Amino acid sequence: MDPLDGFGDLGDLDDFGGFCGLDRRILSAFREYGADPRVAGTARALSRTGEHGALWLVAGLAGAAVDGARRGAWLRGTALVAGAHLVSMGVKRVVRRPRPTHVEPLVPTAGRHSFPSSHATSAAAAAVAFGALGARAVPPFATAMCVSRLVVGVHYPSDVAAGAALGALTACAGARWMRGGAHD
Repeated sequence: MDPLDGFGDLGDLDDFGGFCGLDRRILSAFREYGADPRVAGTARALSRTGEHGALWLVAGLAGAAVDGARRGAWLRGTALVAGAHLVSMGVKRVVRRPRPTHVEPLVPTAGRHSFPSSHATSAAAAAVAFGALGARAVPPFATAMCVSRLVVGVHYPSDVAAGAALGALTACAGARWMRGGAHD
């Protein structure tokens, strides 16, 4: 199956430096790491906790509960993460790129569409928003979340990169609003 089914008539992107083939080969290489049960277990756990941005929403609410001085900023950051996730779901409905079929997935997915990765979108939004509030552990976990989507075989690297860019841009666009009430 062509990984670009659902993109409409884009022509043969393999003529553009083999991009589609490279996307597939990179995914296959990451998916091979899932043969290690420890790696597969970690990737599956990240996938479950990242579904619908749940890990990041809980982290934001926990930040708001613990950091009363910046509660408003934490809640606005959490809203940015939720908003980024919703935007990615809307983009998925428009683009409708099917998930990879050349590798066996390690996890079930909530939907059929792959572009962009909503897990990567919410993870990157959380990394930017919560990282700005000093949550130093979030960016490494967000990176692991993004990589996990390749290890479990449910996204192409371009899906993850686009999702991460969308999440980071959404959080950056809302950063002023998020910090605007930091004195709450």
